[in-house]
Amino acid sequence: MIQAQPMPPSLLSRATAAALACLAAALAAACLAGAVDAAVSCQRRCGDIDIPFPFGIGGQPGCSMAGFELSCNDTAGSGADARPTLLLRGVEVLSISLPLGQVRMKMDMSYDCYNTTRHEIDCVDRVDLNLKGTPFTFSDAANKFIVFGCRMLAYLGPGEQNDIGSDLTIGCAATCGVGDDLVAINSAGCSGIGCCQTNIPRGIQYYKVWFDGRYNTTGIYNWSRCTYAALVEASSFSFSEVYHALSRVNSNLGSQPPFVVDWAIGNMTCEEAQRNGDSYACVSGDSVCLDSRNGPGYICNCRSGFQGNPYINDSHGCQDINECEDTSKYPCYGKCINKVGGFDCLCPAGTRGNPYIGTCRKDIPLPTGIAIGLAAGFGILLLGLSVTFLIRKQRSDIQKQLRKKYFRKNQGLLLQQLISSDERARDSTKIFSIEELKEATNNFDPARVLGSGGHGIVYKGILSDQRVVAIKKPNIIREEEISQFINEVAILSQINHCNIVKLFGCCLETEVPLLVYDFVPNGSLNHIIHADTSNKEFSLSWDDCLRIATEAAGALYYLHSAASVSVLHPDVKSSNILLDANYTAKVADFGASRLIPNDQTHVFTNIQGTYGYLDPEYYHTGNLNEKSDVYSFGVVLLEMLLRKQPIFDCEDGTKKNLSIYFLSEIKGKPVTKIVAPEVLEEASEDEINIVASIAQACLRLQGEERPTMKQVDMSLQSIRNKSLSPDIASPESNYEMHPPLPGRYVEQQFLGVDINGGVANLPYSNCHSLEEEFMLSASFAR
Repeated sequence: MIQAQPMPPSLLSRATAAALACLAAALAAACLAGAVDAAVSCQRRCGDIDIPFPFGIGGQPGCSMAGFELSCNDTAGSGADARPTLLLRGVEVLSISLPLGQVRMKMDMSYDCYNTTRHEIDCVDRVDLNLKGTPFTFSDAANKFIVFGCRMLAYLGPGEQNDIGSDLTIGCAATCGVGDDLVAINSAGCSGIGCCQTNIPRGIQYYKVWFDGRYNTTGIYNWSRCTYAALVEASSFSFSEVYHALSRVNSNLGSQPPFVVDWAIGNMTCEEAQRNGDSYACVSGDSVCLDSRNGPGYICNCRSGFQGNPYINDSHGCQDINECEDTSKYPCYGKCINKVGGFDCLCPAGTRGNPYIGTCRKDIPLPTGIAIGLAAGFGILLLGLSVTFLIRKQRSDIQKQLRKKYFRKNQGLLLQQLISSDERARDSTKIFSIEELKEATNNFDPARVLGSGGHGIVYKGILSDQRVVAIKKPNIIREEEISQFINEVAILSQINHCNIVKLFGCCLETEVPLLVYDFVPNGSLNHIIHADTSNKEFSLSWDDCLRIATEAAGALYYLHSAASVSVLHPDVKSSNILLDANYTAKVADFGASRLIPNDQTHVFTNIQGTYGYLDPEYYHTGNLNEKSDVYSFGVVLLEMLLRKQPIFDCEDGTKKNLSIYFLSEIKGKPVTKIVAPEVLEEASEDEINIVASIAQACLRLQGEERPTMKQVDMSLQSIRNKSLSPDIASPESNYEMHPPLPGRYVEQQFLGVDINGGVANLPYSNCHSLEEEFMLSASFAR
């Protein structure tokens, strides 16, 4: 008998190690083989539906994530309709979208129909899908809750019918009438007539329909027997298709419109999941994580330029797309070069352009391109210059024609004849072109505006000979006023007096004629005597006031009798007596003036002038004569004495006429009690009494009782010469001082001025700035 010998320890240890190594290698090979087998054995298709990971068929270990198990019914249907059906919790799956994180499904609609045999309502709820505790949620963005029928209120939610109004989630009501064309009414979507639709809130995981038993088709079953309700995918919903499938809401066969559920991985956000690397599902190298918009969790997508399954990290994971192989989706009209995550599209050699939109063109040799560019540029430049020249020429021709039209319309030929017929006017008066006045005013620069009123604007201008002028530009002039304008030019062109504003000329080439005057910088007498007494800058001494009054009276006397032609100025007022740099008086505004033939003493006209200054006799008769100017000048004297406007506000807020106030007050008071304090401080009592007497004489109701402007001028000169004679006229005058006038005269003054009726709208002047006074003829109505 042979006895076995024990193995040496060293050999035993080597044998043991070798045996263990062989065993480990065998186990590893077995495990790898098992893993490959498992991967190969995962079912990734059921009928026509792909099953991408994390979804998988239940019972196949490692083929799906927890909660994403599906089932595939290979025996669904019968006969020709037999086909495999993919199911999620017993509901048919139509498709699975990894990028959207959605599953499209379908199942029968719930219905509520009147049973004509049993004469009662059959309520069949074919929907009871509870997704609580799963990764799935009914999509609020893709679905609508739809109710079909003509008398029904249906609800969606986990409650019972007796929970209506408390535990149910949403409701929708539909109604209609006999003969309603429901297809036409709901062609653009459910309108509430025969079909009602409403959104569902986020986070719903329970789908069950409840019909409100208080509403049914018992009374309308002969034309609308059934009502239906379902959760429906909004993008694929068609009322007409479902309506006809339901036999015009008279069939209980039902319909299976699709609906959508959202799904997500886990309950963490992307940021939280990425920190927990072991459970993070976006394992593909070119994947990105997106937070779920319908509840907790996240989904994974491939980065732009990649496609595949972001949940696996192998050849089926996110792979670069070769965009050059799919020109319909990635158009390239040149040479396409694929790159990781995108592609480049280049024009073929010898061409340039944008190959992404198909505009590659052949290259042009550099010299040829330069020549073509220069030629094209020169051609465009020449064309532009030609067009500009033609447009300017056309505009110039139009402007010339327009200027000729305005010149004729403004009676330019007549004015030329009037000026040329008078030697003095021909030498001193000019008809300016519009271009000359544009140059003088820097194209009527707003910075050159001296003043503006309701009727026009006055600009300061500098003529080519460096004369400073004021250019009056009315806003508008009526056809009947053109003759007045020509009249003003004609009169001023014949007048040469140091106390009358100098007219240099006019422009008739614009729609509204322009007048060019000598520039008078210190405003008007009205502005000075009615300025705030505390403002010394605008104050005049009593001697200055007497001088200005004397100068103005001399100018009016010159107009009445000493000029070559007798001129009446029916708008004498303090605002038409301007003051030059030396505060010398300049009578202005001859727009309403009239020439008086030598054989006449008056002329009949429409009433023109300014209330407060208007001669009562002229107001009533329309007969304008030199005594009308005398009356107005008397009001100016009162303004200087009393420092009140011709129509002024009383303490009680009423309006009063200055001349009536004066004639009334002097009946019971001495003149010194009613004149302005500043006048009383500077003037002697004799001077005040004589000026008041002159004013009183000028304001007599009957024109024939008033003095002439010659007598007024001489009387004022006598005051300045300290010849304090009580007689207001020269020795040849028959006009003497009168005692204060009787009350009846004062009463009759109301006949001359509508003091009570229209004083609120009287156009009397107000204070103006120094250079605004050339606007007075434009800013006061006549």
